[in-house]
Amino acid sequence: MSLKKLGRYELVRVLGKGAMGIVYEGRDPNLDRRVAIKTVKVENLSEEAAAEYEARFRIEARSAARLQHPNIVSVYDSDRDGDMAFLVMEFIQGKDLKEHMDPGVRYTLADALRIMRDLLAALDYAHACGVVHRDIKPANVMHDAATGRVTVTDFGIASLDDAARTRTGLLLGTPDCMSPEQLSGAPVDGRSDLYALGVLLFRLLTGTAPHHDESMARLMHRIANEPAPDLRSLRPEVPGALADVVALALQKRPELRYSDGLEMAADLRSVAATLAPL
Repeated sequence: MSLKKLGRYELVRVLGKGAMGIVYEGRDPNLDRRVAIKTVKVENLSEEAAAEYEARFRIEARSAARLQHPNIVSVYDSDRDGDMAFLVMEFIQGKDLKEHMDPGVRYTLADALRIMRDLLAALDYAHACGVVHRDIKPANVMHDAATGRVTVTDFGIASLDDAARTRTGLLLGTPDCMSPEQLSGAPVDGRSDLYALGVLLFRLLTGTAPHHDESMARLMHRIANEPAPDLRSLRPEVPGALADVVALALQKRPELRYSDGLEMAADLRSVAATLAPL
């Protein structure tokens, strides 16, 4: 790791790499605080693209700064150092769910419901604050197995209800977790996040997504047009009531889904009560 500092922040080690940048573990020397630093290198982008990515970083900082919740990552700062834009966040212990789920691991019903309980609490709070995440997926959920803490990260493409922040037709998000309305470019609200939670719950319980295809075009067509399979076709021991919750969250039309996270959480609590206390 050749880079040692960004602004005042000391870089300790690389935590992960993405298409546009690197996430570091860092240290804030002013507060002697361990932090995570998400970067994007803009030197190879066109002027328009660089401006858009920097704007996305600012949106993430402003959106997340409005959200003070134990299951949402805290954002401390955003800045630019030369050709590197960066975002400074709370350092979260544990791994993202993608690392846990990539091998096709299936979670116990109780563990899956615990994770969903915390995610629904976080997103219901965010939606009440006027923030829609728009990219709920395993890589954006941190899980600390030691403490059980679940944390939603990456509000970089969150949509503030009071402002249109993206160009018309710009597709943002991870396709296999995206709602049909988001794929079509239609306006989205919190029910789109609930659809993504339905996908995530399906994956936690079965080890696979409800829709998958090597072709992006076919995948998008399936999400838009094909009903999700019944959860019990892949995991027969799942209670019918839990399969019904997933089916409702995965309805194609948002008006047929749960209206908010509180409704979905209430149904999942009823399911959990038949298993064991959460």
